[in-house]
Amino acid sequence: MIEISKLSFGYKGYMSNKILNEINMTAYPGEITAIIGANGIGKSTILKNICGLLKGSGDIKICGKNINDYSRKELASHISYLSQDTFSSALLSVFEVVLLGRVARLANNVSDDELVLVRDVLCRLNLEKYASRNIGELSGGQRQLVFIAQALLKNPKVLIMDEPTSNLDLYYQFQIMNLLKELTVTEQFTTLVSLHQLDLVARFTDKVIVLNDGCVYDYGMPEKILTAKTFRDVYRMNTEIVNKCGAAYVIPISQYKDL
Repeated sequence: MIEISKLSFGYKGYMSNKILNEINMTAYPGEITAIIGANGIGKSTILKNICGLLKGSGDIKICGKNINDYSRKELASHISYLSQDTFSSALLSVFEVVLLGRVARLANNVSDDELVLVRDVLCRLNLEKYASRNIGELSGGQRQLVFIAQALLKNPKVLIMDEPTSNLDLYYQFQIMNLLKELTVTEQFTTLVSLHQLDLVARFTDKVIVLNDGCVYDYGMPEKILTAKTFRDVYRMNTEIVNKCGAAYVIPISQYKDL
């Protein structure tokens, strides 16, 4: 579980123009919570504050405990974080990249149990045939799955992903979101993602947090949040909302301009 109370953040010298201004939000186990909003609004900044990579004011709790009360190692054992950039030019095999997910637990010698865990997660994601391939030889979608495998190997309580479907084709977008949905429910992760693809938000997420002007504009279930008013106010777009298969889908019509 993630609980955030009055989180504010501004880069040094810019606190008078805060990126985040008293953000309050909660994300629950067994659910995918999406953060959406226009470019540069602070979605990645929230995720980095949760992971301890950035430090603002306010309170952030992971599993009921303030992140400041965790050691760095303890916090890393609770959270798996996948950033936007998963490109790797390292001369490592897929197997070795996934094994790095256990880096906090590894000693000088890798045990047979650790190797079995890697093989299991590769099989789970249908990546076993790529185990000996260099990570740089894979497509963007395949590489994204490898880094998800690395994140899962930590057996986290909280899974945080910054635009996990960016730059992927439609097939891989749906494959990855289907996988995240399944694992979030079966493993009872608290999964928090930032997303730009609103059709994926509508189809796969349980709760949505909308950011606008450094604040939480709205929070709730996708069918409540994805409205024409939201997209006028937040994205400056006129849209048509189509409900299909129990989800709201957004069709952009034109840019919205105040009269």
